[in-house]
Amino acid sequence: MGDMVTVGSVAPPVGLADVRSAAELLRGVVAPTPMAGSRALTEMCGGPVWLKCENLQRTGSFKIRGAYTRLARLDDEQRSRGVVAASAGNHAQGVALAAQMLGIEATVFMPEQAAIPKVGATRGYGAQVHLVGQTIDGSIAAATEFAERTGAVFVHPFDHRDIIAGQGTVGLELLEQVPDVRTVLVCTGGGGLLGGIAAAVKEQRPDVAVVGVQAAGAAAWPPSLAAGEPLALESMRTIADGIAVGQPGKVTFPQVASLVDEIMTVDDDALSRALLHCLERAKLLVEPAGAAAVAALLQHPRRFATPAVAVLSGGNVDPLVLLHVIQHGMASAARYLSLRVRVGDRPGALAELLAHVGSLGANVLDVEHSRISGTLPLGEVEVALALETRGPDHCTELVEALRGTGHDVVEVAGPR
Repeated sequence: MGDMVTVGSVAPPVGLADVRSAAELLRGVVAPTPMAGSRALTEMCGGPVWLKCENLQRTGSFKIRGAYTRLARLDDEQRSRGVVAASAGNHAQGVALAAQMLGIEATVFMPEQAAIPKVGATRGYGAQVHLVGQTIDGSIAAATEFAERTGAVFVHPFDHRDIIAGQGTVGLELLEQVPDVRTVLVCTGGGGLLGGIAAAVKEQRPDVAVVGVQAAGAAAWPPSLAAGEPLALESMRTIADGIAVGQPGKVTFPQVASLVDEIMTVDDDALSRALLHCLERAKLLVEPAGAAAVAALLQHPRRFATPAVAVLSGGNVDPLVLLHVIQHGMASAARYLSLRVRVGDRPGALAELLAHVGSLGANVLDVEHSRISGTLPLGEVEVALALETRGPDHCTELVEALRGTGHDVVEVAGPR
């Protein structure tokens, strides 16, 4: 279970009027994104669950909303100096497209390990891209130095009132699409999207719970809120690069602290299961960060008042990362099972074992047949099997069925 923090009260820098002003600016620039019903999550959570599909937004995430709002409000002199941004990918694409639309020169710093499709898309929108640093914090430092050296306007990924107001337009759409919503769950990195949505929602519907969801391996908000000020993490490790932010911002901190009801965390297992759930059940491609809200619902299905809306913040994911996460999600959901089985050392024994496994509905991914081991009794061989299953119950059935037919199952990795 993730940690949960209840949040206090200070004055928010961005209000409903700011978000509505941003919405006017964005009219015709961003498309209102669909709200997809989720039958699987609705059944699980005991009431209606909706998915706000910002993964289907222009550039594949909500970031164009804040980036365009920020850039459109620059004066002519600022525009002539160009803009510079730092991003793991989605903000980079938002800034690059907004700059292209407004005729502004853009330079973007991205971490060295940024997803290849995100780098390619950012360059495709006309921005100059530099890969610097291991994390987004290193990229921000490089971008800040570039701004000081060249006079370019630094466009922060989350810590600016215009960015927060632009992202908050997701909340305006959300209330129109699901007027009876009772809980809104939002993935949280720096807090721009969460703070903006809270501004849009809370002033109109103070009864709606707004919940931020962080990756457990990059959860700077719980200790910061407990301390009453933004604190920096010493290290981060998560598959959700889009929300791997080491410290809340000076502007987003009071925004979130004053308006958001709760921050909770989900681990990488939960994030990978959520991504797999979105692919299999909702037919939606969502990056790990974008699936954080769904991960919270899967982990705590009866905890939130429904109707609930989970914001799917982005869908830009490297295919290699997607492959890894799917495999991780399959293992985490007990869709893989590893067995070591001892059988008699006689012709046909291995074929009989594999036929039996197949008749039980498991798919064999890998087989290792070992006849020589100091731990093996004479006349026996050990067979290591990697199997694809239908889930935890199927894993248990497989092991019990094999033992029930006299097979010596000596080791099981996965549910027993």
